[in-house]
Amino acid sequence: MWLIAGLGNPGRKYSKTRHNIGFMVLDEVAHRYNIEFTDKKEYRIGKGFIEDKQILLVAPLLYMNLSGIAINNVLKKYTIQTQNLIVVYDDLDMETGKIRIRKTGSSGGHKGVESIISNLGSKDFIRVKIGIGREPGVPAEKYVLSKFNKDEITIIKDSINTVVDAIVTIINEGVDKAMNFYN
Repeated sequence: MWLIAGLGNPGRKYSKTRHNIGFMVLDEVAHRYNIEFTDKKEYRIGKGFIEDKQILLVAPLLYMNLSGIAINNVLKKYTIQTQNLIVVYDDLDMETGKIRIRKTGSSGGHKGVESIISNLGSKDFIRVKIGIGREPGVPAEKYVLSKFNKDEITIIKDSINTVVDAIVTIINEGVDKAMNFYN
Protein backbone atom coordinates (compact mmCIF):
# COMPACT_ATOMS: atom_id res chain seq x y z
CA MET A 1 0.00 0.00 0.00
CA TRP A 2 1.14 3.55 -0.79
CA LEU A 3 0.41 6.73 1.12
CA ILE A 4 0.33 9.91 -0.94
CA ALA A 5 0.27 12.96 1.33
CA GLY A 6 -0.35 16.43 -0.03
CA LEU A 7 0.64 19.34 2.17
CA GLY A 8 -1.42 22.46 2.67
CA ASN A 9 -3.42 24.41 5.21
CA PRO A 10 -7.04 23.59 6.08
CA GLY A 11 -9.93 25.92 5.36
CA ARG A 12 -11.51 27.63 2.40
CA LYS A 13 -9.41 30.76 2.99
CA TYR A 14 -6.26 28.85 1.94
CA SER A 15 -7.75 26.57 -0.72
CA LYS A 16 -6.15 28.01 -3.86
CA THR A 17 -2.99 29.43 -2.33
CA ARG A 18 0.56 28.52 -3.34
CA HIS A 19 1.16 26.68 -0.07
CA ASN A 20 -1.75 24.33 -0.84
CA ILE A 21 -0.44 22.87 -4.07
CA GLY A 22 -0.09 19.49 -2.35
CA PHE A 23 -3.86 19.45 -1.74
CA MET A 24 -4.44 20.41 -5.39
CA VAL A 25 -2.40 17.41 -6.54
CA LEU A 26 -4.41 15.08 -4.28
CA ASP A 27 -7.63 16.46 -5.77
CA GLU A 28 -6.36 15.64 -9.27
CA VAL A 29 -5.34 12.09 -8.27
CA ALA A 30 -8.79 11.62 -6.70
CA HIS A 31 -10.45 12.94 -9.86
CA ARG A 32 -8.43 10.72 -12.22
CA TYR A 33 -8.87 7.55 -10.18
CA ASN A 34 -12.41 8.17 -8.92
CA ILE A 35 -11.47 8.34 -5.23
CA GLU A 36 -13.70 10.02 -2.67
CA PHE A 37 -12.44 11.67 0.49
CA THR A 38 -13.76 11.20 4.01
CA ASP A 39 -13.02 13.76 6.72
CA LYS A 40 -11.48 12.51 9.94
CA LYS A 41 -10.40 14.61 12.92
CA GLU A 42 -6.80 15.20 11.76
CA TYR A 43 -7.01 14.57 8.00
CA ARG A 44 -9.04 13.98 4.86
CA ILE A 45 -8.47 10.48 3.53
CA GLY A 46 -9.29 8.76 0.27
CA LYS A 47 -8.83 5.05 -0.42
CA GLY A 48 -8.49 3.60 -3.89
CA PHE A 49 -6.23 2.15 -6.53
CA ILE A 50 -3.78 3.35 -9.14
CA GLU A 51 -4.02 0.48 -11.56
CA ASP A 52 -3.59 -2.56 -9.28
CA LYS A 53 -1.75 -0.77 -6.46
CA GLN A 54 -3.72 0.22 -3.36
CA ILE A 55 -3.26 3.84 -2.31
CA LEU A 56 -4.32 6.20 0.43
CA LEU A 57 -4.57 9.92 -0.26
CA VAL A 58 -4.10 12.03 2.85
CA ALA A 59 -4.52 15.77 3.30
CA PRO A 60 -3.65 16.76 6.88
CA LEU A 61 -6.30 19.04 8.40
CA LEU A 62 -3.78 20.42 10.88
CA TYR A 63 -1.82 23.49 9.89
CA MET A 64 1.30 23.03 7.78
CA ASN A 65 3.76 22.94 10.68
CA LEU A 66 1.78 20.06 12.30
CA SER A 67 1.38 17.92 9.16
CA GLY A 68 3.71 15.23 10.45
CA ILE A 69 1.36 14.32 13.30
CA ALA A 70 -1.45 13.33 10.94
CA ILE A 71 0.84 11.59 8.45
CA ASN A 72 2.60 9.59 11.17
CA ASN A 73 -0.76 8.53 12.62
CA VAL A 74 -1.95 7.28 9.20
CA LEU A 75 1.31 5.40 8.56
CA LYS A 76 0.95 3.63 11.92
CA LYS A 77 -2.78 2.93 11.55
CA TYR A 78 -2.33 1.29 8.14
CA THR A 79 1.17 -0.13 8.85
CA ILE A 80 2.72 1.57 5.83
CA GLN A 81 6.50 1.78 5.61
CA THR A 82 8.11 5.19 5.05
CA GLN A 83 9.58 4.03 1.71
CA ASN A 84 5.95 3.88 0.48
CA LEU A 85 5.24 7.47 1.55
CA ILE A 86 5.11 10.15 -1.16
CA VAL A 87 4.83 13.73 0.09
CA VAL A 88 3.82 16.47 -2.35
CA TYR A 89 4.48 20.11 -1.44
CA ASP A 90 5.48 23.57 -2.63
CA ASP A 91 9.01 24.91 -3.00
CA LEU A 92 9.76 28.64 -2.90
CA ASP A 93 13.25 28.22 -4.29
CA MET A 94 12.19 26.65 -7.58
CA GLU A 95 10.63 28.48 -10.50
CA THR A 96 6.87 28.24 -10.80
CA GLY A 97 5.79 24.87 -12.15
CA LYS A 98 9.18 23.15 -12.00
CA ILE A 99 9.09 19.65 -10.50
CA ARG A 100 11.73 17.82 -8.47
CA ILE A 101 11.53 14.31 -7.04
CA ARG A 102 13.83 13.15 -4.23
CA LYS A 103 14.18 9.91 -2.24
CA THR A 104 15.43 11.56 0.93
CA GLY A 105 16.94 14.80 2.21
CA SER A 106 16.49 17.69 4.56
CA SER A 107 13.39 19.82 4.95
CA GLY A 108 14.94 22.70 3.03
CA GLY A 109 13.26 24.99 5.58
CA HIS A 110 9.74 23.77 4.69
CA LYS A 111 7.79 23.63 7.98
CA GLY A 112 5.50 20.80 6.83
CA VAL A 113 8.44 18.62 5.83
CA GLU A 114 10.22 19.50 9.10
CA SER A 115 7.13 18.28 10.96
CA ILE A 116 7.09 15.01 9.01
CA ILE A 117 10.80 14.34 9.62
CA SER A 118 10.38 15.13 13.32
CA ASN A 119 7.32 12.92 13.76
CA LEU A 120 8.61 9.99 11.71
CA GLY A 121 12.14 10.20 13.05
CA SER A 122 13.32 9.68 9.47
CA LYS A 123 14.23 11.67 6.37
CA ASP A 124 13.74 8.63 4.16
CA PHE A 125 10.49 9.22 2.30
CA ILE A 126 9.80 10.27 -1.28
CA ARG A 127 9.28 13.98 -1.88
CA VAL A 128 7.69 15.58 -4.92
CA LYS A 129 8.26 19.32 -4.89
CA ILE A 130 6.52 21.81 -7.13
CA GLY A 131 8.07 25.22 -7.60
CA ILE A 132 5.94 28.20 -6.68
CA GLY A 133 8.59 30.84 -7.36
CA ARG A 134 9.34 33.75 -5.11
CA GLU A 135 8.48 37.42 -5.40
CA PRO A 136 11.30 39.80 -4.42
CA GLY A 137 10.44 42.05 -1.52
CA VAL A 138 7.48 39.94 -0.36
CA PRO A 139 8.01 38.03 2.88
CA ALA A 140 7.90 34.26 2.33
CA GLU A 141 5.10 33.82 4.91
CA LYS A 142 2.89 36.22 2.98
CA TYR A 143 3.87 35.00 -0.48
CA VAL A 144 3.08 31.31 0.13
CA LEU A 145 -0.43 32.26 1.27
CA SER A 146 -1.12 34.25 -1.92
CA LYS A 147 -3.00 32.88 -4.91
CA PHE A 148 -1.41 32.16 -8.26
CA ASN A 149 -1.72 35.02 -10.74
CA LYS A 150 -3.48 34.65 -14.09
CA ASP A 151 -0.24 33.93 -15.99
CA GLU A 152 0.75 31.17 -13.57
CA ILE A 153 -2.54 29.25 -13.51
CA THR A 154 -1.95 27.36 -16.78
CA ILE A 155 1.63 26.52 -15.73
CA ILE A 156 0.41 25.18 -12.38
CA LYS A 157 -2.41 23.13 -13.92
CA ASP A 158 0.10 21.53 -16.30
CA SER A 159 2.51 20.87 -13.41
CA ILE A 160 -0.22 19.26 -11.32
CA ASN A 161 -1.04 16.89 -14.18
CA THR A 162 2.65 16.08 -14.64
CA VAL A 163 3.06 15.41 -10.91
CA VAL A 164 0.15 12.95 -11.00
CA ASP A 165 1.88 11.19 -13.91
CA ALA A 166 5.11 11.16 -11.88
CA ILE A 167 3.32 9.63 -8.88
CA VAL A 168 1.94 6.88 -11.11
CA THR A 169 5.48 6.24 -12.39
CA ILE A 170 6.86 6.10 -8.83
CA ILE A 171 4.24 3.57 -7.78
CA ASN A 172 4.43 1.38 -10.89
CA GLU A 173 8.06 1.67 -12.01
CA GLY A 174 10.01 3.04 -9.05
CA VAL A 175 11.29 6.37 -7.83
CA ASP A 176 14.56 6.16 -9.78
CA LYS A 177 12.72 5.88 -13.09
CA ALA A 178 10.49 8.82 -12.11
CA MET A 179 13.50 10.92 -11.08
CA ASN A 180 15.26 10.20 -14.37
CA PHE A 181 12.21 11.11 -16.41
CA TYR A 182 10.65 14.05 -14.51
CA ASN A 183 13.57 15.85 -12.84
